[in-house]
Amino acid sequence: MSNLKNFLFTSESVSEGHPDKVSDRISDMVVDTYLSGDPYSRVACETLTTTNKVVLAGEVRGPEISKDEIISKVRNCIKDIGYDQEGFTWKEATKIESHLHSQSADIAMGVDSSGNKDEGAGDQGIMFGYACNETDVLMPAPIHYSHKILKLMAEDRKSGKLKNIEPDSKSQVTFEYVNGKPSKVKSVVISSQHSPNLNQTEVKELLRPYMLKSIPKEFLREFNENEFYVNPTGNFVIGGPDGDCGLTGRKIIVDTYGGAAPHGGGAFSGKDPTKVDRSAAYAARYIAKNVVASKISEKCLIQLAYAIGVSKPLSIYVDLFDNDLDKNKFVVDKIKENFDLSPRGIREMLGLNKPIYEKTAAYGHFGRVPEKDGAFSWENTNKTDIFLK
Repeated sequence: MSNLKNFLFTSESVSEGHPDKVSDRISDMVVDTYLSGDPYSRVACETLTTTNKVVLAGEVRGPEISKDEIISKVRNCIKDIGYDQEGFTWKEATKIESHLHSQSADIAMGVDSSGNKDEGAGDQGIMFGYACNETDVLMPAPIHYSHKILKLMAEDRKSGKLKNIEPDSKSQVTFEYVNGKPSKVKSVVISSQHSPNLNQTEVKELLRPYMLKSIPKEFLREFNENEFYVNPTGNFVIGGPDGDCGLTGRKIIVDTYGGAAPHGGGAFSGKDPTKVDRSAAYAARYIAKNVVASKISEKCLIQLAYAIGVSKPLSIYVDLFDNDLDKNKFVVDKIKENFDLSPRGIREMLGLNKPIYEKTAAYGHFGRVPEKDGAFSWENTNKTDIFLK
């Protein structure tokens, strides 16, 4: 975010039923399926979803997994999300094609370790990590509350408590910042697919509680009802992949910081943890979050850069947004001393060679709660003492 003190800032989120998120979920299911069979599998899977059709393509290296097993698991993903509509269903009416094939030998040669050469990065690229003290999970407020609205809606939709609302939804929250801090919510947009028998007034009444439940009261104290927009197009019956084609990796800002921090450009879903697009972005978030959790800084941005086949990052950049050059240098030095940021080092540090990715595919990869199976390990704040010395 800029050096402005007073401004409006907006972030959006999309639900697990959004066509791009359906694609992300399926791609990450493929990653988990291969990692379950062999923790050192290599996967790069892209998914396309459209009216009654799903197409998977990409490269894999790992256990023998039949096309039928993958297709059956794709149907389970669609069923769990909640799609059984005329234009998109988990049943046989939706045709599923898998075009996964073996990984390129050229890529494998650059990435594999051999002799005294450590395993290299799976690609060149830049990755960013960010944390700030705007919320208890050290995420920017606009994206955090945008995710929360849709997550609560999905939970109630799946339990049967929220009826006549379908899986495809989007949210958007605009905050007014005063002196660089979130002060109040200026506007909220929720668009959600619904059954044909609901009018827009009914949709608005169904969805209002989710806004009120998700955003703390102090941010809504001056909220103007005219700034609460629900389905501004007027109707949203046709949705999901039937309404719009979905592709893996098209929601990278939703996946990260809602635009509050730079993005290196690489998507996460469908990639095994040797791909630094994913693992180094997780590592950068992990370090940034521990810097902010140590309270030496209110926010922290980290950039890591890699070259294909080279194990160590080419550069480490840190910005603490307070113009304290000594503190900045101190943090950079501590990162270099305490964190192995080679692809292998990151995977071992965060325990990434596990089938933990399908659940990351919706509601953001960051600001989540670390789980017992190792999922969201990059959200732990167990390294704060490093930055307090």
